[in-house]
Order: sequence, then structure tokens, then C-alpha cells
Amino acid sequence: MNAITLPPIGKLERVPLREVWEHEAYDFTQWLQDNIEVLNDALGLTLVNVDREQAAGAFSIDLVAEDEGGGTVIIENQLEKSNHDHLGKLITYLSAMGAKAAIWIVSEPRPEHVAAIAWLNESNSAQFYMVKVEAVRIGASQPAALFTKIVGPSEEASSIGQTKKDIAERHGIRNRWWTQLIEVSKKYNKLHVHITPSDYSWIGTSSGVRGLQLNYVVTQDDGAVELYIDRGKDAEAENESIFDQLFAHKVEIETAFGGPLSWQRLEGKRACRIRYTDPAGGYRSPEEQWPALHDALSRAMDRLERALRPHLKQLKLGA
Repeated sequence: MNAITLPPIGKLERVPLREVWEHEAYDFTQWLQDNIEVLNDALGLTLVNVDREQAAGAFSIDLVAEDEGGGTVIIENQLEKSNHDHLGKLITYLSAMGAKAAIWIVSEPRPEHVAAIAWLNESNSAQFYMVKVEAVRIGASQPAALFTKIVGPSEEASSIGQTKKDIAERHGIRNRWWTQLIEVSKKYNKLHVHITPSDYSWIGTSSGVRGLQLNYVVTQDDGAVELYIDRGKDAEAENESIFDQLFAHKVEIETAFGGPLSWQRLEGKRACRIRYTDPAGGYRSPEEQWPALHDALSRAMDRLERALRPHLKQLKLGA
């Protein structure tokens, strides 16, 4: 059987960038303006009408182009390791031009700048690309530009950004909810007067017994008050004992409270709780309804604390 002779395969070699483009502005930027299709192929874009050294206030942008939809795209070139100065310029230029996208071309992308560009893509305010540029050749061939996308916009980044935005919005709403509720609760008792409003779904204070918290809880749709029983790690048995002691007085406690409570022993879990839930509304309710919701919860907390107080004093506790 005759051996198959394979054609010779050349070795790809990298060429120092400054041997190909001695000057970043005069050589590389000019070349990229004339050969924008090389960048288009690397990024899957269709950039046209590329202009060089466009003014942005007191600064000058390397390249300004248009995408196929007519949106402005700025390109910042840096034939060296990425730095903070160029990142700042990129954002400044994008803002000044009202651009749709920004492309940062560097020879050596630093990890912190890759992370920064990825984070900017989560904002959904514009599209950001970081591209690594290299010069390569095979044997004695002419050098060629090699563009590699390091990070760029994606549906995943956009989704992550929206999720973070929703979480931040939710935290802000809950902080306002607690601020206003604490103020309203002062009319009924001083239990939570010294609590700092938080972003969480609950705030609480001690009932006077270690590990037994009187908590306010809020969701999007309802609010609640509760006694939360958690004496610490490895205290499941003691928590259940405290719950059972209080449950033995269920009728008395609910009569004093003025209605039924939800008795949650939470088998197999660390804590137990006794809760009253008001379904009238939560933090997603229109804010003009908040005062009434806060008043109802504050009154419920006051009734719960008063109903539990004599029974908490009689608890048989561990060491």
C-alpha cells in the first residue's frame, strides 16, 4: 500500500505588534479604518462609515463607526496591556457620543478589565467588547492581524444584569417599607424602635428570652408577625420543647391575641415559629396603602407580644 504524502503545514508565528504597526494612532488606527472588515469578521458585526480621530469634548476618539442599524459604535485602540486610563476613556467617549456599542482593542487584556467589561454588559445600557489583537504569519508570509473576542455582550449577561437590577430594586423597596413600619409601630410599643431598617425580608428584636425573636416578615403579597424560636446551633430539641410548652397554652394565647395563629413546629428543621399572616398586602402593594398595612401589622405585633408575655415568663429552659 502506497504511503500518503501530506502537504507541508506551516507554523503560525506571532510577530511583535510594533514591528507591524510602529505607531498606534498613525499606523494601526489608519490600518483598521481601511480594513474594518477584519474586525467585522472576528465579532460578527457589520461596521461601516468608519471615521478617525473624532472629537468628544476635549478628547479625540480613535475610530467612530456605524452598525447596520445606524447606531454609533466607538473603537478605542491600545497596542499594550489594558489600563484604567483607557477604560475611563472608553466609557467617557461612549457617553459623549451617545453610542450604542464600544469596542476596546488591546494587546494584553488584564483580568480586572475583562471583569469590568463583563460587568458593564450586565447594565444593559450599551454593548461592550474587549478584543485582543495579535500579529501573526506563517513562515515568510506577510504578517496578518488576528482579532480574538475576549468578552462581549450576550443574552446571558443581559439576563444577569436584569436580575441584579430587580434585586437592587427589591432591596430598596423593602428598606423603605421597614423605615415606615418602624415609625408607625412606635404608636403601639417600643419593641422595634431601635431596629435599623434593612434590605431583608424580616426585621426582629428579642422577646426578652434568649433565642426567641419577635419578627416582622414581609413578602411581595403579604406581611406577618411571629415569634421565632432558635436557641442556636444543635438546639433543635430545646427549640421544640419551648414550642411544645407554648402550644400547650394555644387556646389561651389565641384568645388573648384575638384570633388563630399558625403554629409551625417545622419538624426536622433548626427553628420553630408561631406566626400570624395578614394577607391584605405586602411591599409590592401601592405605597399609598402602606400606612394601613403598617398599622395593622403593628397592632398585630403588639397583640402577639402581650398574648405571649405571661407564658414566656413561665418557660422551662435549658442551661
